[in-house]
Amino acid sequence: MERLVLIDGYSLMHRAFYAIPALSKDGVYTNALFGFFSMLLKVIGEARPDYLIVALDAHAPTFRHDKFADYKAGRKPMPEELRPQMAMLREVLGEIGIHQVELAGYEADDLLGTLSRSAQEQGTESVLVTGDRDSFQLIGEKTRVWFTKKGLTEIEDLTPEALLANYGIRPDQVPDLKGLMGDASDNIPGVPGIGEKTALKLLSKYGTMESVLENAENEKGALRQKLLDGAESARMSYELGTINTDAPVSESVEDCRFNPALLAN
Repeated sequence: MERLVLIDGYSLMHRAFYAIPALSKDGVYTNALFGFFSMLLKVIGEARPDYLIVALDAHAPTFRHDKFADYKAGRKPMPEELRPQMAMLREVLGEIGIHQVELAGYEADDLLGTLSRSAQEQGTESVLVTGDRDSFQLIGEKTRVWFTKKGLTEIEDLTPEALLANYGIRPDQVPDLKGLMGDASDNIPGVPGIGEKTALKLLSKYGTMESVLENAENEKGALRQKLLDGAESARMSYELGTINTDAPVSESVEDCRFNPALLAN
C-alpha cells in the first residue's frame, strides 16, 4: 500500500524553535529550521513516503473566526526570532521540491484532514506528523498520527487503538471533548467549569457531547447547572474544534508524489 506523509509545518517549526537553543548565522536565527529539517529527514527515513506534503497556515482569518470572533484571541505574538524562519521554510521547501499546501480561510489541520481523506478514498494510507492534539480526530483505519511530544525528541505513534488506550477516547470523540472542556490555547470556551477529567468521564458515560447535554438533567448539583448553562457554548466549541475534511484544496495527492532523489541534490 502506498503512503502519504503529511507534515504540519508550523506546528513542527514552533516545537523546534522552543526545543533547540538559539542558533544564528550573520544575525539570522536558524534553530527552528534546523530542527524542522532534522525531523523531516527522520520522518522520511522511517515512513518512506510515496507522497509528501507540508501543510502550512495561511496568514489570514479562518472560517472559525467567522463563527467566533475571539477564536485564538489572546495568543502571544510570534517571537521575532521565529518569524523570518517561517518565511525561509517556504523558500527552502520550494528549492528542494517538497510540495507545500496552504489555503486562505483554513488551518493546516483542515488541509491534513482533507488530504488524508482523499488518500483514504484512493486506498493510500496516511501518516500525519504534528504536535497538535486536534489531529487525533483524523485517526482511522488508514490514517495514523505521529504525535511529537517533548519538543521533537519523542514521537507517539497513534492508531485508534493506541488513542483509546493512552488517552481514553475514540477519534470521533475528540470534537466532543473539545466542546465540553474547550481549549485555552485557541480561546475555545467549552462549558465553563468543566475540565478534561470531568469531560472524559461524561463522554465515557454518555458517548457524545450531544448526549451529555441531553442528559444534563440527570446530573446533580453544580455539574448539572454548568451543563444546562453552557449548552450553547459547548455546541459552538464543538464546531470550532471540528476539522474540516472537505476544504477546497486544489492539489491532489497524486500531484505530490515524493522523489527521494530531490534531497540528494
